[in-house]
Amino acid sequence: MIRVQAAPFDPAAELAAFAGRVGGAGGVASFLGLVRGDSDGGEIATLELEHYPPLTERSVAAIGAEAHGRFGLIGYVIVHRTGTLAPGEAIVFVAAAAAHRRAAFEAVDYMMDRLKTEAPFWKREHGPNGSRWIEARAVDHDDRARWA
Repeated sequence: MIRVQAAPFDPAAELAAFAGRVGGAGGVASFLGLVRGDSDGGEIATLELEHYPPLTERSVAAIGAEAHGRFGLIGYVIVHRTGTLAPGEAIVFVAAAAAHRRAAFEAVDYMMDRLKTEAPFWKREHGPNGSRWIEARAVDHDDRARWA
């Protein structure tokens, strides 16, 4: 299951609902990404995420489906925000359920590495020094390359 949305979400409620849907799982792992308050460009007042819904949703769904098959998941969920977010706000939630914990952990890591480098979101940081577009860093691509 994937959702790309402008509305805030409650990570605890997302995890509880997901865990309730994945009967038979031996392990559920999750990751919650938050908007940082600073970056390489300095202090961040807001982070703006733009996307083209058909392309973004198709890409995010493909990442989830590939993780499902690769790690033999019982289920997964990806929730990703768009729009303008403030530091500390939840931007992404990923969870995976599997028969065993290792597969769930690895699937979450895999999905995040793929989301960070491949999902078509256009991100712009706004702060006291102006605005700048941001892209995945070399270390993000290195993390993604581990799965090749």
